[in-house]
Amino acid sequence: METRRIRLKVAYDGTGYHGWQLQKNAVTIESELNRCLSELFGEEIQVTGASRTDAGVHALENIAVFDTTSPMPAEKISYALNQRLPEDIRIQKSEETACDWHPRRCKSRKTYEYRIYRAQFPMPVKRLYALFTYYKLDVNHMKEAAAYLEGEHDFKSFCQTKAQVESTVRTLYSVQVEEQGQDLVIRVCGNGFLYNMVRIIVGTLLEVGQGRRTPESITEILAAKDRATAGPTAPAHGLTLVRYEFE
Repeated sequence: METRRIRLKVAYDGTGYHGWQLQKNAVTIESELNRCLSELFGEEIQVTGASRTDAGVHALENIAVFDTTSPMPAEKISYALNQRLPEDIRIQKSEETACDWHPRRCKSRKTYEYRIYRAQFPMPVKRLYALFTYYKLDVNHMKEAAAYLEGEHDFKSFCQTKAQVESTVRTLYSVQVEEQGQDLVIRVCGNGFLYNMVRIIVGTLLEVGQGRRTPESITEILAAKDRATAGPTAPAHGLTLVRYEFE
């Protein structure tokens, strides 16, 4: 039978998973998709994901593709797959795509949101999806600092040192800091991200908000190209991949 390529839009709560990517002796989003798809179609299925989110990171819209010889209509696969997946992973859409289409080989823009809950005490229902802080944050200073990150830069200072990449140059189309009641949302849209890049950006902006850095110090951090000059890596649970757009 003819092989088809199917594209999935995947949403998940990353709390109980060791990230997206397959790992030995660990449950991941990818391993669950492979398991359920293989059961559904009676053939070995291996998905390819657009973004390899870290352990504990959530997604409203990650993209995966896989090949199959099954004649099942593409739009029906999401329904069948959702009946087999754990309730913290859900397919939002399934559709057929070109057999040579690959999510990591075409131009795209990704949008991440990092949520911070500001209060005197933690809120239990937010503990898995927002970073709690009791620090007073200067939001205007954080917005000033965020503006320095927009555009094309070498983000080596905002990448974990063990990451192996050909280039650390990336383009950020927007870095927004928005108040939503007691929540503070840092929204970052770019053409690609380095390992832990968004979480290091958040950790650095938090230090600006706490008065431990000036907004202008962002330019010095970028110029240094040294991870030690940036702030700490913010915890994973506050981060969500909210949108994936392909040109």
